[in-house]
Amino acid sequence: MRHKDGPECPPTVVVKEEPAGEPRGSPLSPGGARDELRHSPEPCTKMTMRLRRSHSSSQFVDSYVCRICSRGDEDDKLLLCDGCDDNYHIFCLLPPLPEIPKGIWRCPKCVMAECKRPPEAFGFEQATREYTLQSFGEMADAFKADYFNMPVHMVPTELVEKEFWRLVNSIEEDVTVEYGADIHSKEFGSGFPVRDGKRRLSPEEEEYAGSGWNLNVMPVLQQSVLCHINADISGMKVPWLYVGMVFSAFCWHIEDHWSYSINYLHWGEPKTWYGVPSFAAEHLEEVMKKLTPELFESQPDLLHQLVTLMNPNTLMAHGVPVVRTNQCAGEFVITFPRAYHSGFNQGYNFAEAVNFCTADWLPAGRQCIEHYRRLRRYCVFSHEELICKMAASPEKLDLNLAAAVHKEMFVLVQEERKLRKALLEKGITEAEREAFELLPDDERQCDKCKTTCFLSALACYDCPQGLVCLYHMDDLCKCPRSKQYLRYRYTLDELPAMLHKLKVRAESFDTWANKVRVALEVEDGRKRTLEELRALESEARERKFPENELLHRLKGCLGQAERCVSEALGLISSQETGVPAPALTLEELRAFLEQMNQLPCVMHQIGDVQALLDRVEAFQAEARAALAVPPPGAGALQELLERGARLGVEVPEGRRLERQLAQAAWLEEVTATLRSPRARVPLPVMRGLIQAGRTVAPSPAVDVAMAELQELLTIAQRWEEKAQMCLEARQKHPPATLAAIIKEAENIPALLPNIQALKEALGKARAWIADVEEIQNGDHYPCLDDLEGLVAVGRDLPVRLEELRQLEVQVGTAHSWRDKASRTFLKKNSCYTLLEVLCPCADAGSDSSKRLKWRQEPGLYRLDAESLGLSAQDLRDPGAVIVAFKEGEQKEKEGMLRLRHANAQKSAPPLPGPGPPSCVCGQPSGPAMLQCQLCRDWFHGSCVAWPRLGSQKPSPAWWEWDAKFLCPLCQRSRRPRLETILALLVALQKLPVRLPEGEALQCLTERAITWQDRARQLLASPEVAGPLERLAALRQRLCHGDGDGALREASRNEQTKVSVENGDAPSPEKNGALPSELEALGAALPRLQGPVLELPEAARRPLEELMMEGDLLEVTLDEAQSIWRLLQATRPPPLGLFRLLLELEQAERRGPRARGRDPERRRKRRAERGGGGHLLPSLAKEELEPKRSRGTEGGGDPRDSPTAAAQTPGDS
Repeated sequence: MRHKDGPECPPTVVVKEEPAGEPRGSPLSPGGARDELRHSPEPCTKMTMRLRRSHSSSQFVDSYVCRICSRGDEDDKLLLCDGCDDNYHIFCLLPPLPEIPKGIWRCPKCVMAECKRPPEAFGFEQATREYTLQSFGEMADAFKADYFNMPVHMVPTELVEKEFWRLVNSIEEDVTVEYGADIHSKEFGSGFPVRDGKRRLSPEEEEYAGSGWNLNVMPVLQQSVLCHINADISGMKVPWLYVGMVFSAFCWHIEDHWSYSINYLHWGEPKTWYGVPSFAAEHLEEVMKKLTPELFESQPDLLHQLVTLMNPNTLMAHGVPVVRTNQCAGEFVITFPRAYHSGFNQGYNFAEAVNFCTADWLPAGRQCIEHYRRLRRYCVFSHEELICKMAASPEKLDLNLAAAVHKEMFVLVQEERKLRKALLEKGITEAEREAFELLPDDERQCDKCKTTCFLSALACYDCPQGLVCLYHMDDLCKCPRSKQYLRYRYTLDELPAMLHKLKVRAESFDTWANKVRVALEVEDGRKRTLEELRALESEARERKFPENELLHRLKGCLGQAERCVSEALGLISSQETGVPAPALTLEELRAFLEQMNQLPCVMHQIGDVQALLDRVEAFQAEARAALAVPPPGAGALQELLERGARLGVEVPEGRRLERQLAQAAWLEEVTATLRSPRARVPLPVMRGLIQAGRTVAPSPAVDVAMAELQELLTIAQRWEEKAQMCLEARQKHPPATLAAIIKEAENIPALLPNIQALKEALGKARAWIADVEEIQNGDHYPCLDDLEGLVAVGRDLPVRLEELRQLEVQVGTAHSWRDKASRTFLKKNSCYTLLEVLCPCADAGSDSSKRLKWRQEPGLYRLDAESLGLSAQDLRDPGAVIVAFKEGEQKEKEGMLRLRHANAQKSAPPLPGPGPPSCVCGQPSGPAMLQCQLCRDWFHGSCVAWPRLGSQKPSPAWWEWDAKFLCPLCQRSRRPRLETILALLVALQKLPVRLPEGEALQCLTERAITWQDRARQLLASPEVAGPLERLAALRQRLCHGDGDGALREASRNEQTKVSVENGDAPSPEKNGALPSELEALGAALPRLQGPVLELPEAARRPLEELMMEGDLLEVTLDEAQSIWRLLQATRPPPLGLFRLLLELEQAERRGPRARGRDPERRRKRRAERGGGGHLLPSLAKEELEPKRSRGTEGGGDPRDSPTAAAQTPGDS
């Protein structure tokens, strides 16, 4: 509290009491924390502060003249009274004023009249408006923000405090605020959780609902005196709620019955408190009476009305000690008995308060009743009734409370004896028992002092409405003493009995403490049993003795005894059952026995623990004897240790026995390991023994064994390193060297993994050499697969093998021959293997499987060798290969005949549009379809390689034009000439290795030679030789002038004839006719005539059969060409085929010119798009589409585009 800076205040400020004021116990505001409080509006108390001063002066009446000097001069010094309009010179006043005061001024006459007015009662005016909690808060915040002209949270507490006392000090200025005070929590709800059954509490709320700091619980705690009052006293046992706003105040007061009070601020702005200690309460009252005597004359209990404010500075100036604090949200404020306190709210907040009384309050409560008796103030409850009720049930009282009640009861009994004695002395002998607790309080109040009577009261038979306490026995009535009688609750004999029960309860602790002290100190020389000690502890619990040192010692002693009994039973049961218990050392066992002997209680297990100690000490002596002599065997040591382990107690010698046992066991293990005649010692076992030897106790025997183990390990590691070098060396050693190393290492009694691996490698090398010798000495040359397997195994062996180099050369030669044969037969990017090409196509009749193989990735199709029924083992047998080849030839021929017959059923050529898939691309038929001369199937000209007429040397003999088209499915290889194949066979004969491809090539060669012989015989027959001669003569005649002029002109163009032996088409940029020459050939086509030769059916059919068999051969033969020309001459000229081939070739020649002539760009474009193919636009289209490679698998529909990618035979 500030002294120098605080504003000067008038002596006293009171609040005028309006007629509509409510008593203290009624709820006046809508405060509270529950939902019903927020929705239940209640009127608020309105506080209007006015100043009341006491002054004296005289009164004069006149106009425009000073009422003191009666002069009207110096009118600038005249003061006009705002009350009566009289005039006064400022220098005539006493004391004189230096200048004209500002504001309202009243003359001494008006002040005197005000002071002489009759006294009025003061209080709070009841507000007419009703609020909810929310609306009250909005009003309070708006008022504070408007008053201070700033947000409510930014107003300093010092500023609010200074403004509050300024308003209290102000005479002219009135500020009205509202305060929701004394709201009953039973009706509107509490700010704390309450178990009222209205709603289910959360676990956190349950904890607070039972807490002693809950203001609904604190007044009725067991240590609280108020719990013995049955009635719910509002404000004392039942909390009150307070909803405040800025400047709302609570005046100087003390609690009812001078009880404790506790206030909790739930939320909101702070509450400022001022307090005076209880020892200065009378001093405060004297100061207030001295400063405002006229108020206390009319209302002696003015300070109990909560309507008086006085500035703390004024009180402190008169020697009253005052303290202050700001209570913030979440804080408690506690006031002590008869401690005056006041304060005000800093702003909108919500608080809850209640009273409580402890044992130390009882003397103060008795003094308060005496104080009330002097002031003639009503009591809230009867103090005598409260004391007697607690004395009637002393067993329910806390020990400290019982002692305090005993003291109060003693004073009460003595005072009652004295009063009743005085009553007898006055001649009043009549008495009646009265149950005062059953009467309402207003029927048992003293008419004189208003005290609530309980122990006794004086009444009159003639004046039944009168009743006084014994302190005012002379004030009852004027009736004779014979008409008056005593109404009492207890007789004087009953009161001492109640007092004795309290004494027994209060002194029971001393009796109990004496018993406990004797038992714990064994003062009488007798130890108590555990049952007796437990009974003392149970007595303290039942009588609710307070926590004290003796009780702690008793509980500690019981705890130690019970633990000792439990541990002793555990030790004993482990001896009997063999179940291991937590091991104790010998010293711990002795200390445990000593602890049991020192406890002040009898335990029957002490004898068993002593017997166990004796057995342990006997074992210790036996262990010392065993350690003193040379170490016995491991078995004897083990048996001794097992007997010690069964005792469950560790002795110092046990560790030494364990070390001795470990040493003996290790030596025995080393001996058994090294001296075993059969088994070899693994290196990990040897290292483990050495590692274990470092942990055993040292001795000469241990040192010798360790040296032997270390020497053996060193030798073994040296040989292991030597073997490892042999296994990992880049320069391999011959078998003889390795055999010598292995033989020498076998003398070491250790299991050497590297030596063992070297031994296994040598064994594998010898087996490999035997396999090589067996293969080389067999009836047939070894197969390439067998040699490759031997080479792979030999390379992995860490042994130098002389035969390996020879095998590697043979395998390399075989691979070279197979590569050469592959280059000879296989087309570029072929999807067939060499073996497939050389073997007959046994599934030639399955058109779907052929097309599937064409589209699949290489290596994912079914091998022709498999279709021939040849397994991997059959490929090693030459006879099986020949037989399977012959059978495959027949299957191929039969399958081709079926396929030709099936394809002949198709329309020739197929009509474009939707239909079954055709060609290798699997797309429907389209324009520019070519028919294979072998399988009779149809293919898109853009998907296959076709014969190019322009790249040949044109001849007038049109039947010699190479217009024969074989599809990629029928012509699987380059079809080399027979002379080339014979050269490969000669090289094959020089190989000392058998290859499946070599066997197949021999079969293919024999087949080709056989067919060649048949063809020559047929061509030399009379039926065929004559037509051949006529055809040759016709050709000679045409070439010398009888033929077409355009053909002769074209034939004179010297062009390089490109061989189609390998099946690859020549490059159109390097060879071929110019577009004008192609046009000349096309113009000559209508003039071609035929057939030019006739053959009888008997001669033509063998030729056709032989031609089909020749087309199945993957070999180029001149006889096949002769038969083809002869058959062509017997048919009309294939003008449609010639025209289609010319159109395709002409479109191909135009494609490069339309795209540009840069050869480098064309080369890069071909490489990027799969190489080898060319765009083939239709003659009807001028624009050229990008080419399509074979890998697209029919990515475009030839029917939809006039341009399709064409592949040369080499790209097929």
